Amino acid sequence: MVPATKEIAVKNALQLTFGVSEWEDIKELTAGLSPALVFRIVVLGKAYLLRIITRTDMAGDPTHEYACMKAAAEAGIAPRIWYMSIADRIAITDFVAATTFQIKEARIQLPAVLKRLHSLPPFSHRVHYLDMADRYMRKFQEAGLLPESMITELVRLHTHIIGVYPRNQEDMVACHNDLKPENILFDGTKAWIVDWEAAFLNDRYVDLAIIANFVVTNEAEEMVYLKSYFGESVTIYHRARFFLMRQLLHLFYITVFLSLVAAAGVPIDWTLSRPDFRSFHARMWAGEISLANHDARQQYAWVHMDQLLYNVQLPRWEEALDIVAGGSGYVA
Repeated sequence: MVPATKEIAVKNALQLTFGVSEWEDIKELTAGLSPALVFRIVVLGKAYLLRIITRTDMAGDPTHEYACMKAAAEAGIAPRIWYMSIADRIAITDFVAATTFQIKEARIQLPAVLKRLHSLPPFSHRVHYLDMADRYMRKFQEAGLLPESMITELVRLHTHIIGVYPRNQEDMVACHNDLKPENILFDGTKAWIVDWEAAFLNDRYVDLAIIANFVVTNEAEEMVYLKSYFGESVTIYHRARFFLMRQLLHLFYITVFLSLVAAAGVPIDWTLSRPDFRSFHARMWAGEISLANHDARQQYAWVHMDQLLYNVQLPRWEEALDIVAGGSGYVA
């Protein structure tokens, strides 16, 4: 299971960490889309997680990823780290025996986890999320993957958000940026965050919006969720900015996943049958849907499209644009 090129490095890691050079049991874990190899290993009767980065180019350099993971582990957000080698691209951490994480419980726990994460010393900057979203939208527009009228509407909505959304330095915090269900493990008592490949300094509302896709189903739940994060001081500005980030996230997922599908040579079909937004995300949360196949990826893009087009018909769309354009002093 372990690549021959990594066998010596893994044996060395086990020897340095546990005083033995062999595991008693090993099982590959295949959930998630990361190209890294992940294993559950048993050493001296206890389970651990072994993660091996197989890429050897600069893009596979784990220096930044490991720094973020280490900070999160020390804060009790990520599992304890037993061994880490940047040179060998190997890490050994506690293994979290995950159990069902009820959405209601997640809605309570995860804002507190995000608050701790966002309070960490700032991660390194890679790219501003607004710039990344803008770049993907431009590429998507140039590719012409949808009818012109549909692309024009997406660009229009994107431009409205980008035109008012702020770049406040105080909201640039340590973010995970990939908080899908596979990266959130619940041990029956607390939640742990894993897979820190995509972590960097980012707008706090990105993490908030990603998790909300799975745990927030209406405005009442949204208020509870945001109060858990911001406290009783949550304002209509917080809610407006959160709403706009959710729409920007819809746009981002549409452009990214349809581009991935097209790049694989799969025809884009905007009439494709799909469930509604809530049903799709509930099934993702339950582990019933994987985005590893292109059919699911295309469905996922259209689910976000449907929800976006519904949301921008709400009075809240124009209200949020006006509130955020007015700035954080808008608390009426």
